[in-house]
Amino acid sequence: MALAVGSSAPDFKLFNTDKKEVSLNDFKGKNLIIQFFPAAFTGVCTAQMCTSRDELAFFNGLNASVVGVSVDMPFSQAAFKEKNGITFDLLSDFNKSMIKAYDMVQEDFALGIKGVAKRGVVVVDKNGVIQYIEVTPSPGDQVNFEALNKALENLK
Repeated sequence: MALAVGSSAPDFKLFNTDKKEVSLNDFKGKNLIIQFFPAAFTGVCTAQMCTSRDELAFFNGLNASVVGVSVDMPFSQAAFKEKNGITFDLLSDFNKSMIKAYDMVQEDFALGIKGVAKRGVVVVDKNGVIQYIEVTPSPGDQVNFEALNKALENLK
């Protein structure tokens, strides 16, 4: 079932690059930007995560935290995070539970690879309600950061 703006965000429990479990409940009282991306170390994914890194002060000023979610293992995400100076959590959805719950499964990616995260973003407000959803038309398209920023500003 596809998510809709105004619905409750599905709970999740995933491990970050420090092998610590992170859940939706950890962000209670804050807005949460969930950046879904297909694969670490790929061009558009790197740009997406680095843009989020560069916008972090803006996001924090709007009471928003950021997490990146891919099906990569925490170990490869850790190397990706370090190489790119990413300062927010990257969460491993290796078992694909969150991408299924958030309807963010990219069935066919590239080179015959199946079942990675779609490129997209979901904003969950401080009460756990979805306020913004974007899924790009293809994995090679970048998310619309201008629209994301506007959606966050509307939560003030």
